[in-house]
Amino acid sequence: MTGSDATPSFRLAYVPGVMPTKWVRIWNERLPDIPLILTSVSAAEAADVLRNGDADAGLLRLHVDRTGLSVIPLYTETSVVVVPKDHLVAAVDEVSTADLADEIVFHPLDETLDWEQRPGRPALERPATTADAIELVAAGVGVLVVPQSLARLHHRKDLTYRPVSDAPQSRVGLSWPEEETTDMVEDFIGIVRGRTVNSTRGRRPAQAEPQRKSSGTGGGHRKPAAGTSAGKSARGASRGSRPGKRGKPRRRS
Repeated sequence: MTGSDATPSFRLAYVPGVMPTKWVRIWNERLPDIPLILTSVSAAEAADVLRNGDADAGLLRLHVDRTGLSVIPLYTETSVVVVPKDHLVAAVDEVSTADLADEIVFHPLDETLDWEQRPGRPALERPATTADAIELVAAGVGVLVVPQSLARLHHRKDLTYRPVSDAPQSRVGLSWPEEETTDMVEDFIGIVRGRTVNSTRGRRPAQAEPQRKSSGTGGGHRKPAAGTSAGKSARGASRGSRPGKRGKPRRRS
């Protein structure tokens, strides 16, 4: 099968914690003839996947190097601390990083938060992944601060989480190679921005026909209404007496 005979498709990469389900459903409703292929990638490799042409667009966390990429920020996530259910933090509604000063706070190698100064006490070794750090939290070794979506993704019955008021937050955005803003990318931009199927934005609209220029005299004038001479103005025509009625004759003095 040649390239021209291949069925076109739209390849969308997404990082852990991002849920593209709603946008995929809308895509399938609007563009049923173009398959949308999902590819799960780590937060660290997402930008390179786009730059290497292995995906047409991606939903990624915006702390990465964005060289050569176009980006539309979509939303910002709350950061939370994941703790065992019997931990003291579980008794409050919210904590600050100062409240974690005496805790061992894990910072996995695939961390998605951009810290200026990491809170708590460091572990002897950094876990390789967020999933590994979650296992250590469940074992009661320490705690973990992550975007809320990752806490939900790695949910366990023996763990809970609470917001951290002053932790850095993770921003999620739609990104694609800046030289590859294709019609399908434009279509997906329209979907994530909530545009309707009839919106003129999204896919590039067709070139509109130029309006006709009026000629020097009378080109833009309306055609006189039937029964009205061209010389009469609309105002003058409206002053005429009602059809079928005549006024009373005046008496001569």
